[in-house]
Amino acid sequence: MEISLKGRNALITGASQGLGRAMAERFASSGARVALVARSKENLDEVVAAIGDAAMAFPCDITDTDQLAQLYKDVEHKFGNVDILINNAGSSARGSFLEVTDAIWQADLDLKLFAAIRFGRHYMPAMMERKWGRVINVVSTAAKAQPGGSVPTSVTRAAGMALAKVMSKEGAPHNVLVNALLVGKIDSEQWAKRWRAQNDGTSYQSFLDAMAKESGVPLGRIGESDEFARMACFLVSDAGSYITGCAINVDGGMSPVV
Repeated sequence: MEISLKGRNALITGASQGLGRAMAERFASSGARVALVARSKENLDEVVAAIGDAAMAFPCDITDTDQLAQLYKDVEHKFGNVDILINNAGSSARGSFLEVTDAIWQADLDLKLFAAIRFGRHYMPAMMERKWGRVINVVSTAAKAQPGGSVPTSVTRAAGMALAKVMSKEGAPHNVLVNALLVGKIDSEQWAKRWRAQNDGTSYQSFLDAMAKESGVPLGRIGESDEFARMACFLVSDAGSYITGCAINVDGGMSPVV
């Protein structure tokens, strides 16, 4: 199946590396223009250089409401309408419920949940008016199955999944489709950092293979970022025109919850 996003404009948060970058590259190769949002201008410029004219960088701390207000203006003036919104920014903040502080909770909520709320609230009305829009909230499989020691991430991600369901119900009458994609163990910079910190002579591939075995991934390997990006590309295209309100695992079968 050939997926085309020709004529569509996508905004992706957390676009400077990992899944965000993979989605940007996949969307652009499918014909979309992509607005890339992340804190690091340097990293964003690298992605723009790799993608070419279809990409535009918008450095922004999305937890800062003043910077967000300026971002909205910059995107409107320099990039144009947003047809596809990917709420991807986030990190893996994990700790014991009894030990995680209010400050850590608030920082995680601001980055993962409130940013998605604010972006959706800003861009969905115009999508509804044009009778076409796609939104994906990128969360993790912990949103469905929350292990101990996983706060605040698992709780924030569960809220992001619930948010996608609510948004889907309100967007559906206007052909604005909203879904959540749940990340499992996928090769990313965070795993590369752990491998480098380990510094025990193990090859990176051996490190990933061991992690897949230890985690019990049924497919027996860690996923690749483009495998996630391909699913996202399908959902935001016309090929996914009857899919909304879903929370889809992209995890090699690892999650105990469907």
